[in-house]
Amino acid sequence: MAEYDSPWKESISLYFHDFLSFFYPSIEEDIEWKRGFEFLDTELQQIKRESETGKKAVDKLVKVWRKTGEEQWVFLHIEIQSQRKSKFQERMYIYHNRIYDRYRKSVVSVAILGDEEKEWKPNSYKRELWGCKATLEFPVVKLLDYDMEELAQNPNPLAAIVQAHRTAQIAKKDAGVGYTSKLSLIKSLFERGYGREDIVQLFRLIDWFIALTKIEEERLWQEIETLKEDEKMPYIPGLERIVIEKCKKQDIIQILEVKFEGVTEELRQIIKKFDDLELLGELLTQAVKSPSLESFESVVSQKAAEGKLLTEEE
Repeated sequence: MAEYDSPWKESISLYFHDFLSFFYPSIEEDIEWKRGFEFLDTELQQIKRESETGKKAVDKLVKVWRKTGEEQWVFLHIEIQSQRKSKFQERMYIYHNRIYDRYRKSVVSVAILGDEEKEWKPNSYKRELWGCKATLEFPVVKLLDYDMEELAQNPNPLAAIVQAHRTAQIAKKDAGVGYTSKLSLIKSLFERGYGREDIVQLFRLIDWFIALTKIEEERLWQEIETLKEDEKMPYIPGLERIVIEKCKKQDIIQILEVKFEGVTEELRQIIKKFDDLELLGELLTQAVKSPSLESFESVVSQKAAEGKLLTEEE
């Protein structure tokens, strides 16, 4: 099953400047990037705890500086549902106003819609009674509106991210698309002129978006190894680590599923968040030796409590 929330959170954190340049160039041009920017995660979590609008979205609050010298807070909201959400506009309105109400800062709310309903493009919220009106209009970008061939030619890292998102959606309906598209997308990273660090990061994000079967994954890595041997793909430090890490996680989950009944999706997701190779080796041994699923879960809980999980904003 494809996951959208986590890789999108990571994408924005890694490529915020490119994010705005790709989706909202007029905003990007008005920002004084030399002064840097700051993710206000703690502030946003305080707002979200006060709201009862649900968590099925990726939200970021960022402080930037305009070229005029004015401080600006930008609220980013990415809708990742595959279906129409009736309270989406209301959620945008609530967050927008609560951020302003709490901090008295000018807020710009923008939305990226990653659903699969082409005609659904909500860009405003309005409430009216007896001549009293409350409204919010916000710019919206629809991922379905991007042409896949044009994305393949775009050097902006977000173009590859949108491709991965769209491919994951298509693969849900046609499993045969996933393998070919994922391999093609990975190959394209070396053709777009990215540096080594970007290739490793984008490789990881694409792998996160597009889930394949174990057999397809093994076939994919064999193909990549063949390309490296033919010198069509240069050696990139970090890729091997990602492959080893991913294989260990898959092995742990597979062993648990063979030995025990009731392996939950929650446990699978927790295992996937561990990123220390030595620790994954320990968990692999524990999966083999544990007399019960509860025994293994207690070890996982202990490691999680020790802060061994990948950092992820809630």
